[in-house]
Amino acid sequence: MLSKRTVIGLVVGTAIIAIGGYSLLSHIGTITINEDYVLGVGDTIPYTIPAPASTPQHLKIVGDAFDLKLQSPADGLQIPHTSYKKELTLDWVHLEDGETKILIQNTGNTELSITGKLIRSSDPIWFTFDLMVITSGMVIIGFSMGFTLRKPKGF
Repeated sequence: MLSKRTVIGLVVGTAIIAIGGYSLLSHIGTITINEDYVLGVGDTIPYTIPAPASTPQHLKIVGDAFDLKLQSPADGLQIPHTSYKKELTLDWVHLEDGETKILIQNTGNTELSITGKLIRSSDPIWFTFDLMVITSGMVIIGFSMGFTLRKPKGF
């Protein structure tokens, strides 16, 4: 017969393991980010997009005036520091694994709207975090199982 504390520990531990397992599965592969950002006058924003090979990227920038610098891995899209007015749409594909680095500075008199669909690699730190959550669920179950042991005579 399981004690009340054991059942509670089993339920809580199982729930934590299930949450960690679901999170682990959702962090495998690539992550799609739907970007919708407004950049104030005179502000600068850097983007770093780590992505696997053959990953399509889309970015649209709309504003009065802005500067852009883009470096894609290998022989991919390369844009040196260049000034633009009104609107710019960028579509490119990562030719090999690596990081695309983008630097956008609003040089106009109005806010800058940045929208896009960016596909990136999952961060490896999430794998470790998810394993820690699963392990904590196992520890909770282990401790709760200790409540089912009978005490020896004399205690």
